[in-house]
Amino acid sequence: MIDNHQIDYRILGEEMQCVEIELDPQETAIAESGSFMMMDQDVRMDTLFGDGSNKNETGFFGKLMSAGKRLITGESLFMTAYTNIGNEKKRVTFASPYPGKIIALDLYRLNGKVICQKDAFLCAAKGVSVGIEFQRKLGTGLFGGEGFIMQKLEGDGMAFVHAGGHIIEKELKHGEVLRIDTGCIVAFTQDVDYDIEFIGGIKNTIFGGEGFFFAKLQGPGKVWIQSLPISRLASRIMAYGPMGSRKEEGSILGGLGNLLDGDGR
Repeated sequence: MIDNHQIDYRILGEEMQCVEIELDPQETAIAESGSFMMMDQDVRMDTLFGDGSNKNETGFFGKLMSAGKRLITGESLFMTAYTNIGNEKKRVTFASPYPGKIIALDLYRLNGKVICQKDAFLCAAKGVSVGIEFQRKLGTGLFGGEGFIMQKLEGDGMAFVHAGGHIIEKELKHGEVLRIDTGCIVAFTQDVDYDIEFIGGIKNTIFGGEGFFFAKLQGPGKVWIQSLPISRLASRIMAYGPMGSRKEEGSILGGLGNLLDGDGR
């Protein structure tokens, strides 16, 4: 078990991970709808309207604004709170929705704010705010892969995000630049400058197969990168589906081509 000033937790599994959170009496964790896996007796589940942080939510209008922000980032209007109403420590477990890794973010040590891709948030200690982060630069919003809106996690507790494939964490020094495929960004700290950069070159642009732009991240700060964005996985699955482009009748080699690339049946 890993000790933290907010909640204790442990991450289980390899490719399909889950996070087990230990709650002290009257302690609460919040999570996205649909991420619940299991919980001990005496853990009470409550549905919350908005992000559950209780910050800047004065009256119905405040709650509506909080919920609306979550809807813009592609999340549900509701979150779920899990509270230990017993007299002993209890556990609740949340699962990642697709193959990949769960990343533990200690917001206290990360200066209170992390910006991440829109569907990355999994669960957190109650009090962590899940909001929206607008990309101020027009080019970044149009061509940055994540659009104008990303998620921001604010607070001083533990938060957990998930991403596809293997996760690489890099610490960028002041002025250090990292160029990344736009879909491979998972999260970065607030001091990192996020921009886009044109790949350049006619051959690279037309035949490179990597799109027209890189994501450009400039330090100082931390960056988390995923090896398999869910959008890339989904597009490959679709390509092999009934409506995909990979049909034997449309292939030059047909069934022979499938045998050559190991897809013969």
